[in-house]
Amino acid sequence: MKIIFCNSFLDPKQVDPDFEAEWSAAQEAGFECLLISFEDLQEGNLLKALKRIMPASNEAIALYRGWMLKPFEYQDLYEGLLDKNIRLLNSPQQYKHCHYLPESYKHIQDHSPESYWTSDLDMESIRETVKPFGSKSIILKDFVKSEKHHWLEACFIPDASDFEKLQEVVSNFLELRGHSLNEGLVFREFIDLEALAKHSKSGMPLSREYRIFFLKNEAIQSYNYWEEGDYEDRLVNLDFAQELAQSIESNFFSMDIAKSQAGQWIIMELGDGQVSGLPDDADPAAFYKTLIKKLDN
Repeated sequence: MKIIFCNSFLDPKQVDPDFEAEWSAAQEAGFECLLISFEDLQEGNLLKALKRIMPASNEAIALYRGWMLKPFEYQDLYEGLLDKNIRLLNSPQQYKHCHYLPESYKHIQDHSPESYWTSDLDMESIRETVKPFGSKSIILKDFVKSEKHHWLEACFIPDASDFEKLQEVVSNFLELRGHSLNEGLVFREFIDLEALAKHSKSGMPLSREYRIFFLKNEAIQSYNYWEEGDYEDRLVNLDFAQELAQSIESNFFSMDIAKSQAGQWIIMELGDGQVSGLPDDADPAAFYKTLIKKLDN
């Protein structure tokens, strides 16, 4: 089984330093680890990006573990690898399904914060988009990421009907995201979750969130999402997550869940498993041993 990592910009023959622990753990588990150039892929130079990947004699299945890709970049990677007889576990459609919240929202909306989105960045269009919230508190993200570590400046909007505050937060968010903006804006109802702590740097409120990885719709690993705070050894509700995972159109994905102060489990978001990070306190060795065992089965 092959795993494809991003190489180091400074030393292309080595893995990106941020993935060294995962690279070593994957090799120890028995994966064949390969390298691509993330920078060349982003620049559209596919031949150069994949120059270290040798064609497979028989069709091989592979996982990508690296930095987030926009759907068109993933499509390029997928097709470039197919030309080398290597097929990524998730198709481009499956990647987009979990990478962009609007793509999978229909499957999780009954157990997820109320959400509305727009690709029109005109403020009048944005005002119309948030109208259904009334005066509820909301948070802002693009189709993939938020600026949650700039919580008050570019994420949290206390009153969705406060147009001046809405403009301010949207403006700050767009400035911070810049060319990294993913497709459009998503506005989500702010829900009070079981409190954990306040982030030591940003002051963002942290809640008891959990990240679960699924392979072929089966939960294979679960983790505390945050390193800070005391989870008090509380267990994640895997039955809740496992049931909802059956409708997700992906072979390998992550699901972030949390419990509201009202006691309900909710889905915060999904992610393609190939670009979902392991939490800081996760054991990469255990993750990759479990992953290869499940893939072999």
